[in-house]
Amino acid sequence: MLTPFDDYPVHQTPLPVAHVEGGHPDHYDRFWFNGYDGEMYFALALGLYPNRGIIDAAFSVVHADVQRSVFASGRIPLDRTETRVGPISVEIVEPLRVNRIRVDAAEHGLVADLTAVARTPAYEEPRTTQHDGTRLLTDSTRATQMVSWTGQLTAGGEDVRIKTGTYGTKDRSWGVRGLVDRIPGAPRSVAPQVFFLWAPLNFADECLHYMVMEDEAGNPWTDTAAVLPVLAEGGSVFGPDTGIRRLRGVRHQVRWAPGLRRSNGAALILGEGEAVELEPLLTFRMKGAGYLHPTWAHGRWHDELAVGGEAHKVAELDVLAIDCVHVQQVVRATWGGRVGLGVLEQAVIGPYRPGGFRDLLDGAPSAPGV
Repeated sequence: MLTPFDDYPVHQTPLPVAHVEGGHPDHYDRFWFNGYDGEMYFALALGLYPNRGIIDAAFSVVHADVQRSVFASGRIPLDRTETRVGPISVEIVEPLRVNRIRVDAAEHGLVADLTAVARTPAYEEPRTTQHDGTRLLTDSTRATQMVSWTGQLTAGGEDVRIKTGTYGTKDRSWGVRGLVDRIPGAPRSVAPQVFFLWAPLNFADECLHYMVMEDEAGNPWTDTAAVLPVLAEGGSVFGPDTGIRRLRGVRHQVRWAPGLRRSNGAALILGEGEAVELEPLLTFRMKGAGYLHPTWAHGRWHDELAVGGEAHKVAELDVLAIDCVHVQQVVRATWGGRVGLGVLEQAVIGPYRPGGFRDLLDGAPSAPGV
C-alpha cells in the first residue's frame, strides 16, 4: 500500500514504506523526549507498531510532587508523516536538529507547546539483539541526542516555567522489542531478567552518554559510552565528522536504595582516577510514558481512538510494583570541575547478584551482597 513517503528514495526493501519486512508483531518505531531542570521533569513517548496496526503516545510531568500523565492510542495512520494521536503530536521541524511537541489535554491537566533544539550530534548506539532460545526478544537500534527546550507547559492548571538551560534528551529507536501483550507460544525457557542503565548527561561544553545491559551475574551483554561535543554553528549532526569520541571500559557503581529498586546515587568510572558522580534530584516512573503500565502499555489496542489520564503523588509511587520499578532519575552530574544535569534510567527486574536482588521484585538489601 502506497503512502507519501514512497515518493522519496528511502526504501530498504522491495516493499512500500508502510510495510515492515519480516512481519514481526513486536516491530516498533518510537520517539522519546525528556526535559528537566532539577525541579520538574517531563517526558513524551510516541510509538508506531505497523504489524499490530496501532499508534500510541503518552505525555507525563513530575512537578510539585505529583506525576501527571495523559495517554492516547488509536489506529495507525498510513501516512508516516502523521506523527500524532489524539491530543499528542510530534513534529519534525528540521531532521536531527529541531522537533516540536504539542499536548492539548486540559481535561487531564496537561497542555504543552515545546520545542527541542539539538545540543549535540546524534549518537547511534550499538544494535541490540537478544534471543531466548529460538525466540527473538530484542533487535533494535537507538539514536540518542542531547537537546535544549523552549516553550510553554501547564500541569494541573499551573504554569510550569521552562527556564533557560532546560536540557533533555531525544531518543529515536526502532526494530523489535517485546510488548506487554506477548505473542502466543510456549512459556519462556528462562525467568525474566533485565538490568538496564541509560545515562545521557548534559554539561555546558560537552556531553556524556552511557548505556549498559547486564545478565544476572553482572556481565555486560551490550554497552556503550561516548563523549558528545556541543554543536557549534552549522556543526554536523550525523555522519563521519561529528566529533563524537567513543569511550572504552566505562563501569558503573550504583548505590541502591534499601528496600527498593532504584538508586540513592551512582558513579560512572571512566578510567583510573576519573569518575562522574550522579546525585538524584527527583524520580520519574516510566509508567507515566506507558512503560509497563497496567492499562496503557505500549502497542495495546484500545479503540479507534482512546484517551485517558491519571495523577499520582510521587511518594505513593515509591514501591516495588512492576509498573513502578522502571524509573528515570534526574541527577546532578559532577565530572571533575564540571557540574551538569542528566538522567539515570534504571530497569532492574529479576535476579541481579551485584545489587543483592534475588527474586523477581525483591528490594535491595541494606548492604550489597547480603
